[in-house]
Order: sequence, then structure tokens, then C-alpha cells
Amino acid sequence: MSLTGLFSAFGAKGLGSKGIAKERLRVTLANDRAQVTPNFLEMLKEDMASAVSKYMEIDCSAISVNLSNSESSISLVASIPVRRVKRTSEFSGSRRL
Repeated sequence: MSLTGLFSAFGAKGLGSKGIAKERLRVTLANDRAQVTPNFLEMLKEDMASAVSKYMEIDCSAISVNLSNSESSISLVASIPVRRVKRTSEFSGSRRL
């Protein structure tokens, strides 16, 4: 994946060059602070998609996973577009909660 594609995946779509540079810096600082790589975030995204897709039909191509940081903490922010919620009988590995 190219750097442009990577930052587009993190929500940097439609920004001017100044905005893209700020977004790149923000993502880089959050990743450095959390000590994670883009590959780690991609694996996390795939695992989250796998877990959620057991219960909902999702748009895997539009999932975004990002780290957001404040002065005191780091937050994982995920956007997973849901097409529909599956019925109980459709759950993979159906189990009662």
C-alpha cells in the first residue's frame, strides 16, 4: 500500500496538501506513542472485521482503524460500516449469550 493509500485509509480524503501533512504527522505521532506499525493496525483491522462479521454484514473495504491521542491517553477509533445485522440463526458458530 502506498503512503497516499495509507493516509486515505485513515480519513485524510479530500484534504489539501497542508491538511494531508498535518494528518500524516498526527497519525505518525499517535503510532509512535503507541509503538505500533501500519502493519499492526492492518492486522487489527482484519481481526476486528472478522469478529464483527460474525454478527453483521459489513463493508470491509470501507473500514478504518485509527489511533487518536490526547495528553493522557491513546484511543482506538474504528469505523465499520454495517450493511445489515444478521438474525440469530445466521450467526457463525451460533451460541447463546
